[in-house]
Amino acid sequence: MKRKVIIKNLFWVFPLLLLMSISLILMYHAQFITEIYANHFTKQCLWFGIGILLLIFSFLIQPQKLFRFSFLLYLINILLLVLVLFIGKDANGSKAWFDLKYFTFQPSEFMKLSYTLFLAHFIARQKPKKWFEELKFLFVVFIIYLVPSILVFLEPDTGAILFFTIITFAILAFSFLRKRWLVFLSFLFLAFIAAFFYCYFFQKDFLIQLIGTTFFYRVDRLLNFRSGMQIENAMIAIGSAPFFRFSFIETGIYIPEAPTDFAFALTSNVLGIFGNVLILLAFFIFDLALISICKKMPKGEERLFTIAFSWMFIASQIINISMNLGLFPIIGIPLPFVSYGGSSTIVLFLFLAILLSFQRKRSRKKRE
Repeated sequence: MKRKVIIKNLFWVFPLLLLMSISLILMYHAQFITEIYANHFTKQCLWFGIGILLLIFSFLIQPQKLFRFSFLLYLINILLLVLVLFIGKDANGSKAWFDLKYFTFQPSEFMKLSYTLFLAHFIARQKPKKWFEELKFLFVVFIIYLVPSILVFLEPDTGAILFFTIITFAILAFSFLRKRWLVFLSFLFLAFIAAFFYCYFFQKDFLIQLIGTTFFYRVDRLLNFRSGMQIENAMIAIGSAPFFRFSFIETGIYIPEAPTDFAFALTSNVLGIFGNVLILLAFFIFDLALISICKKMPKGEERLFTIAFSWMFIASQIINISMNLGLFPIIGIPLPFVSYGGSSTIVLFLFLAILLSFQRKRSRKKRE
């Protein structure tokens, strides 16, 4: 029995270690690109060290208490999102980080965790039976979603809004909610997107009056994303890379923000296409492990939480790699466990630590 548990854990531990190893190779290489990245390797080692400690001490996590206090965590994160708009560090035209001297702290990343906990907890305890009760329930869910979305929109952080949307749809899709409501919500969402793009292409003056010039030009940059140097250089780096390469000092094609948004393209510079294949293989195995955990998780808040994390984790991979291939706008979504970042990395490890606590709880119940 213990051997089976160890094998199951290795099913996701091995790809995790592989992704972390590739990340450290990239961060070591990054110091030769520019002095700005000089401390990336040391700091990434620190984030991974904290993450591993979180996994080791995951047995201290009590899922019931986490869910019980999830609303408080949600409110604390709302407060942090408000504060960052006033006293946050301005970087690349966005106020999304607290500057804590030696490192920065991004509250929108931690909001993903507290939002998932609270929404899973809230929805798992609702059992509306009539259509107007379901409508009231959806309105409350919309408010829970809208508050953090507006705050991160003001930073601006488009990627966080996208993840709040993915998490919400994932939890609703596997909740008690009847499928007709999901179809209705999907139709509304698509209708809104269609109306927005109609105004963008055919009623620009009206759209500018409605949303202002600042947001309009933000949208304009997103829709014309393929003309930027970042994506062009990333695509050249991937397209011109040999299958095998191992180069620390030779920087290759310069890609702005390479250790964060363009870690996949940076891998081509350092390890060649073989490195990209390793990343894809590691994610494939990891995703299979997550899907397996989701299937075995009993119904309730823990299952909703696990499904939401799985959707978010897989979406991160698809979107980031698509950004690097010129198939998706650059919206600041890192490649999980590969891209540089303290807040995003620690939050991912927190998600995993909570999942481990769920599994320990299930194993304990089986023994009893």
